[in-house]
Amino acid sequence: MHHGELFLLLCVFTVRSASRICIYRQHIHTLEGEPFYLKHCDTASSVHKNETAAVRWFRAHASRGYVELNTESSPRIILHSHYLEFWPVELEDNGTYFSRVGNDSQNWTLTVIKRNEHSCFSEKLVINRIVEVKKSFLIRCENPNYKEMINDTSLYKNCKEIVKPPKIQKDAEFEDEGYYSCVLSVHHNGKQYNITKTYNITVIEGNNKITPAILGRKFDTVEVDLGEEVELNCTALLNKNDLFYWSIRKEDRSNPNVHEDTNMTTWTSEGKLHAFKKLRIRNVAETNLNVLYNCTVTNEEATDTKSFITLRKMADIPSHVFMRGIIVAVFISAAVVCVVILCVIYKVDLVLFYRRLVERDETLTDGKTYDAFVSYLKECQPENGEEHTFAVETLPGVLEKQFGYKLCIFERDVVPGGAVVDEIQSLIEKSRRLIIVLSKSYLTNETRLELESGLHEALVERKIKIILIEFTPAGSFTFLPPSLKLLKPCRVLKWQADKSLPYNSRFWKNLLYLMPAKAIKPWRDESEALPVLSTP
Repeated sequence: MHHGELFLLLCVFTVRSASRICIYRQHIHTLEGEPFYLKHCDTASSVHKNETAAVRWFRAHASRGYVELNTESSPRIILHSHYLEFWPVELEDNGTYFSRVGNDSQNWTLTVIKRNEHSCFSEKLVINRIVEVKKSFLIRCENPNYKEMINDTSLYKNCKEIVKPPKIQKDAEFEDEGYYSCVLSVHHNGKQYNITKTYNITVIEGNNKITPAILGRKFDTVEVDLGEEVELNCTALLNKNDLFYWSIRKEDRSNPNVHEDTNMTTWTSEGKLHAFKKLRIRNVAETNLNVLYNCTVTNEEATDTKSFITLRKMADIPSHVFMRGIIVAVFISAAVVCVVILCVIYKVDLVLFYRRLVERDETLTDGKTYDAFVSYLKECQPENGEEHTFAVETLPGVLEKQFGYKLCIFERDVVPGGAVVDEIQSLIEKSRRLIIVLSKSYLTNETRLELESGLHEALVERKIKIILIEFTPAGSFTFLPPSLKLLKPCRVLKWQADKSLPYNSRFWKNLLYLMPAKAIKPWRDESEALPVLSTP
């Protein structure tokens, strides 16, 4: 073997030894025919002293005492720096083992269990677990000591393979009871070995005990007059044997005026036990004012308390002061209502003003190319010439030149000769809004394709918003697809010719409100933008 190979093998053994867990318990049980190891664990006081010392391994014999193990003791036993490996462990390996390094020593008594030929596990090596029904039930098949050597893992329930990958994570049910065996296949020196770990799962009824609690607020103020009678009422949610009581001051215990009801009123609601108790103060005196009276419910797991404090009643408010307060309250309420109404009426103006004030821009990081794709009737006939001019000239003339938006106009931006269907679909996906110029003759083959693509982006992908502009009165929109009704309710903007033409008209304000927020370009003339933010 070359020096490089020896060094690599030494590194593998060192890493494997470091990753294995020390075994501190003295009595160990393991299953016949499976890999097993013992690892010497240095104590805190011996780590520094034994840094370079080698670990020596011994096995106890009845007649010969402790016999030192070496590489020739058995072909199944491998000695490394700090651990002793069995590949595999057999019944003849039963006995006591002893490790020594310097003055530090450790011993173990190893019991090898004979394998049950009629079962996939041995009942002597079962780990018992109790799980409450409806609580988390987890079985994960793993073994960190042989992690880098495992090449296959299986999980069995009552010796029948149930799941791959070998892991269970669910809420426990009663039918989950049984024996779960994790079988890890390990490859070593050309041979395959199995490592078995079995859990006996028992599912039990959950603990129905509730946490006791006082219902209502945890602190109450009770206003009283001297000489009057007052009752303090306390209600609790509790278990049958929980304690529920009033805490009374030492000086009040002999006071006949302070009396706790001995009988507790109980009832059940929705399967939970409730209780009610009163503390009565028959004749309130000065000594009963500014005093805390506590109501408590408790058991061995939790405690909850509610406090009552008795205060002298305040004098009645004079009528003229009361009326002034009422008038001020009414005035404030009216002012608030007016402000809310104004905000609703001028919502669009306020939003546009806010966008301009903070220079908000929603288009910087979404990866879109266009602010809006304009869908309109492409056929320019005499009867729809104004509609065509509005879509290809008026809209881009205002939104692009005056407000800095970038529109996608089919006749202007689509290169002739391409695949129209793919081109339209791609352009809509690159746009933040779909503007539809509606008219009675709107739906042609081309516009139907644009509308269906936009509806798919809006309803399914949720990547675009649709803006409807009614250019000519359509009466009703029954010619539109029914799926358009699934969109969130929105207003249809109505173009009213000369009335809508100025930049500060309500039409352009509403359209800007529905468009994505975009900072006005620095080269814009401020006189052009300001009218849009003012009320017509």
